[in-house]
Amino acid sequence: MSGVTSSSASGPDPAPVDVVLPCLDEAEALPWVLERIPQGWRALVVDNGSTDGSAAVARALGATVVREERRGFGAACHAGLTAATAEVVCFCDCDASLDPSDLVPFVDRVRSGEADLVLGRRRPRGRGAWPAHARAGNLALSRLLRRRTGLRLHDLGPLRAARREPLLALGLTDRRSGYPLQMVVRAADAGWRIAEYDVPYRPRTGASKVTGTWRGTWQAVRDMSRVLSEREEAHA
Repeated sequence: MSGVTSSSASGPDPAPVDVVLPCLDEAEALPWVLERIPQGWRALVVDNGSTDGSAAVARALGATVVREERRGFGAACHAGLTAATAEVVCFCDCDASLDPSDLVPFVDRVRSGEADLVLGRRRPRGRGAWPAHARAGNLALSRLLRRRTGLRLHDLGPLRAARREPLLALGLTDRRSGYPLQMVVRAADAGWRIAEYDVPYRPRTGASKVTGTWRGTWQAVRDMSRVLSEREEAHA
């Protein structure tokens, strides 16, 4: 398998790009995801309490494994960000719904100075790729975000890229489903140039922990709405 750098194989110089992959019971999807990490980039698989051997699978495939005991999507993402050492850090789901190789143009735009934060606008491919309730929740949040920040974004998806140090400087505090939105809101407040890039979105491998049910989607929307409310109060 090409493209993945392990902790034991990595030299004194950091990888040019770190890809944070929050992981909770994704052993089945990991081989597909990790073989698509671009050559020379490092995969940081953040094990968020898996019981299916995901961490062992990731290590066997050459990824660097980071453990995060505190449950939550944001907790896993932030653990990966703090463990990263590359100048540019990317984020990608670990369920095979998104292809990490699609991040190459994201990184190019960040490195060229064209954008400070690049987000993937998901374009469903295949039946069941994006359940109706999850899409409706995303649309509602995109509209709230537009009203809050003026950004005309269409998606708040997990595929994204930015420079590590500025990301850390945003002081992100959400450790649940609101983490991706908080990143965008605080970046907008800081005057970042934010761009969208169309990416294919495939049916995930296994059951979703968030958007696979109405309850999970509602919880995610509630977390994200709380992030918007907090920022509005801070600027009142």
